[in-house]
Amino acid sequence: MTEHRLAVLGAGVMGTAIATLAVGHGVPVTLVEVDPGRRGAARANVAQQLRMAKLMGHLPRTVTEGELTTTESIADIRNATAVVESVTELAELKAKVLADVSTVVGRGTLIASNTSAIPIDELAGAVAEPADLVGIHFMNPPYLIKAVEVIRGPRSSDEAMAATAGLLTALGRAPVVVGDGPGFVINRVLQRMINEAARIVEDGLATPEAVDALFTGCLGHRTGPLATADLIGLDNVVDSLRVLHERTGDDGYRPCALLETKVRDGEHGRKSGRGFFEHGGLR
Repeated sequence: MTEHRLAVLGAGVMGTAIATLAVGHGVPVTLVEVDPGRRGAARANVAQQLRMAKLMGHLPRTVTEGELTTTESIADIRNATAVVESVTELAELKAKVLADVSTVVGRGTLIASNTSAIPIDELAGAVAEPADLVGIHFMNPPYLIKAVEVIRGPRSSDEAMAATAGLLTALGRAPVVVGDGPGFVINRVLQRMINEAARIVEDGLATPEAVDALFTGCLGHRTGPLATADLIGLDNVVDSLRVLHERTGDDGYRPCALLETKVRDGEHGRKSGRGFFEHGGLR
């Protein structure tokens, strides 16, 4: 049985949630974050999410938690069996981080990007061995959502795909493998839907509450597109839309003015306490 040692790069919303998922399944995690504020808060954030997930029955209570190590140095991931990059959705930043990773870990080590929209093959050019890179697109929060969108790039190897399946199985997740391209499957559809829903609100056709009530009440969605956007983070939505617009040229992905305004005003959704809806100051 493989002894997994996971490195997670980035201690933002997704990075800490991925770390929570792994630690909760007994997998030791090295969490790398250069920002001292985020790094300092990471351990408490993971502990809080672990408690909540266990209370809700989404993480096992009988498994001994994996050790969580926080560090600012990427050199500390040299012994990782798999690396998940989860930094801001900027292609240049992700490429730099992935390039740094490939100088530290050995060839054949699984390197995964948690990008929500950037094509994997675009990022593969930054790593020493493109065959080692795959996309593992966790939904937020990953310890609540079992299905994981796995993106096989044109240069991803069979060995990397097998390692991905092994890691996700150890984390109690169900991989769904798709091909490469801007936004893959989930965000190619979802981000356009969020953008159009926001545009409907912007145009005064409906309130956010009415938009989401139609999706939940008529279509059976668990949450509407605007509540989903608040959960993702409106800043992340806008970043993903920009990636899709730049790479497809499709104006349906151009972020609407209301989304741009909310991000500029700091209304990022749940993490800021306000987005399309009020969230009671939750962060």
